[in-house]
Amino acid sequence: MIRPLALACCALLLSACSSGDDPDSWHAYTSQGTYSATLAPDSRYAIVGSIRHGGSLWDVRLNERLYDWNHQQGDYTNIVASDFSPDGRFAATASSQDIVLWNLDDGQPIWFWSAPAEILSLRLSPAGDFALLGLANHEAVYFDIKNGGLRQTLRHPARVRSVALDDSARFALTGADDYVARLWDLTSGEMLHSVSFENTVDTVALSPDGRRAFSSATLDQAHIWDTASGEILHTLSGDESFRQRRISYISARFSDDGEQLLTGTASGMVQLWSVSNGEELRRWRVHKRDAYGPTSTGVEAVSFGSDGRYYAIGANGLLNILR
Repeated sequence: MIRPLALACCALLLSACSSGDDPDSWHAYTSQGTYSATLAPDSRYAIVGSIRHGGSLWDVRLNERLYDWNHQQGDYTNIVASDFSPDGRFAATASSQDIVLWNLDDGQPIWFWSAPAEILSLRLSPAGDFALLGLANHEAVYFDIKNGGLRQTLRHPARVRSVALDDSARFALTGADDYVARLWDLTSGEMLHSVSFENTVDTVALSPDGRRAFSSATLDQAHIWDTASGEILHTLSGDESFRQRRISYISARFSDDGEQLLTGTASGMVQLWSVSNGEELRRWRVHKRDAYGPTSTGVEAVSFGSDGRYYAIGANGLLNILR
């Protein structure tokens, strides 16, 4: 006989494991999955690092591939990281050893640079002038991508897995393999605050105005915190008194006004959060290629659309439109 307490526990577990809403529609951008993917701040464009065809730029509104973006003619580049400048004029793609700056108007390359170490993550500054690179040599470097030269070097005790910038490039946020997320003043190179975890910090994000930060670790806690004080405001997973949720958030983006946060997990879930109170507002599950295949696909990129919809790209190469 199942006792009432057991029934209540089952109900809670089922609620916690809710699969979420289905996407409104979905479109295939690759045939065999991705190494990486990035959505523009307004969701107009997407950069996809395809397992089969290398890098490409897509028009999300038309679901049309505009340009093939590979670093060497005749070869398919393994794109491990990419980003759009906040003003929407430039984009950058990175392999493990080099980085290319592209003009979004005509799809042409502007500069090609070799990196000083293996590239793990990338973010572009306003106007595409600088690139913040997370490197395997325990450094994050703020690199002048148009003229060459380093503006700032941020040293860590471990590999820098993830990086983020606010829209003014005043702050840099880094996540490293030593289980620590760090907030930096990019002008002085001074570390302002740090938040510790119990696993690798693989996802970080900053609100456009630099007032709020998000950081999460693999199968560990995820926090929204204040950049002025370093105070943790909300914990999205990992502190539940009844049953801890061990979730890996692998993508995150704040809304333009900083009031909402969109996250994507390694298990294929997209969640919309209120930044003011940390409450979950919506939840979706990205589309699978085959109903009888793997149960989930990692969410490589998320973004807010200018049309009031939300967008997510899965590691299976499918763009999901969410309402």
